[in-house]
Amino acid sequence: MSTYPAAANVSPLPSAGVAGLNAQRAAGLAALLAVLGLSIIAPTVNALWALWTTDALKSIGMFIPLVSFVLVLRVWRSLGWEMAGNWWGLVILAVTAAVVHLREQSVLVFVLSPQWSIYVPPHSLVFFAYGAGVVLLFGGTRLFRAALFPLILLWFVNPIPHIFNVFVDLPLQRASAHVARAFAIALGQPLSPDQLRLMFTPDFGMFIAPGCNGIRGAVTMGFIALIAGYVYRFRWYAHVAVVTGAVLLGYMFNFARLCILVLYYIVALHITWLRSRAEMGDYIIGACLFLLGTFLLFYVVRRLSESPGQIKPPAIRPVTLTVESPGKSSFYPRFLAMLALVLFSCYGVANAYVRTHSGAYLSQRNADEKALGQFPARIGSYTLSRSWNEDLFSGPLIFHWAQYVPDGGGTPISVGISPVLGSHDTLICHSARGEDPLWRDQLTLPTAGKLPISFSGSFFNDGATQYLEATTICNGASCGEYSSDRAHFGFVYSKPDANALFTQDPQRPIPILIKAETIDTTLPADEARQQMIAAVRSFLASVDLDGLTQPYRHN
Repeated sequence: MSTYPAAANVSPLPSAGVAGLNAQRAAGLAALLAVLGLSIIAPTVNALWALWTTDALKSIGMFIPLVSFVLVLRVWRSLGWEMAGNWWGLVILAVTAAVVHLREQSVLVFVLSPQWSIYVPPHSLVFFAYGAGVVLLFGGTRLFRAALFPLILLWFVNPIPHIFNVFVDLPLQRASAHVARAFAIALGQPLSPDQLRLMFTPDFGMFIAPGCNGIRGAVTMGFIALIAGYVYRFRWYAHVAVVTGAVLLGYMFNFARLCILVLYYIVALHITWLRSRAEMGDYIIGACLFLLGTFLLFYVVRRLSESPGQIKPPAIRPVTLTVESPGKSSFYPRFLAMLALVLFSCYGVANAYVRTHSGAYLSQRNADEKALGQFPARIGSYTLSRSWNEDLFSGPLIFHWAQYVPDGGGTPISVGISPVLGSHDTLICHSARGEDPLWRDQLTLPTAGKLPISFSGSFFNDGATQYLEATTICNGASCGEYSSDRAHFGFVYSKPDANALFTQDPQRPIPILIKAETIDTTLPADEARQQMIAAVRSFLASVDLDGLTQPYRHN
């Protein structure tokens, strides 16, 4: 990896900058425009902000863009604020903006395995592309090569992907519970048989939850070591050793935290005043241990930085700065081109903000979230039996639901419509909950008027029920979601409405979920699936999806 930051030890030649501006001011304007330019990828920024503020396990990701920004400026300064940008950066920014807009109007999910599905493009790729585009536009290829580490760091805006949770987090949860249980038993403390719950009395104990197994501390320590090793120019083997050691230190200190917490609970059995303060005690114990671990890590980093054998020599490179003549400088055209792109995207962001924060919109949204969905009393031979809303734990509405039962008995069908999710595929939600489909394929089913609609079908068995889900996306009057044939991997995608793509205020894509289930878990999976596909087919033959989604469209 590039070691250009070491060039900070070499005094660069003073740059003539551009016409009317010195190099520092031009770089300052470019940096300010780069921050404002996040409006180009505003949907991705909003999605990541929601992820960082609602998932404690991934909250460390909010510091990654700031650290990357500072490190890029550090490298740029070592190059004398060289302005050797090229127009390929603007091409990358424009393509990134277009792809983000397309993602907002459609679904494209890359399915690698039942446990691993990725929305395309992933947020990490969007941030990397944005950072690379800005660096190329103003600093050029030399700055891009020198700042490769800070740019790659942007891949970690989502620091812990779901696949890591499945294959690392959950096994570590069990390992942490086993260590705490073994320590408590070694102290002679009787416990309940639940492996993940350490109940010292029927109503006093602790649960080893996912994310409470040291992964947050380990990831944070790993990032600190990764960045410190880059700043101090560790040789690759020293860098790898420090990062690995920091991650292991985070896990080991978590095991120590759990053992100390077991001691706390044993003491609290005799001092009842401590029982109601167990959660705060856990926070204090964890914070003290993390602080101690951080001191140990920085001690190791400082000792290694004083060891010449572990530090790469400064990358002394002749700093050749091209002095652009005032009349031929390309900084202004590139700056104005990006400014135009930023102003266009800012207009869209500001327009959306004003519209979504107006009194009328908020009143309507609050009313929609409290009211039940607008479903017809009858659809063909099916009668509406009940309706309800599905909300997040934090309160916002996810789906309006209605259940229809056929005349004369049969499999009831549930219909879910989400007026707020936009482009969304439920396969991601199931994967996040650890629910893997037994079967997944495309279903093309006729609706009212013999109009065939493509659905993405999935079949599940959770031990209590067997159920089929068929999802599709409606853009305006057109609907459809597709699955590619696959042996080991494939795609789930929808086709965006052309009019929605090229309008300033497009209609929001509306996900529709059709669900049929049975409580007979003894029925063979293939037979149950075929029965439920037949039931869904019979129901959809009388459904007008255009009319069903009409009340939820907002122009």
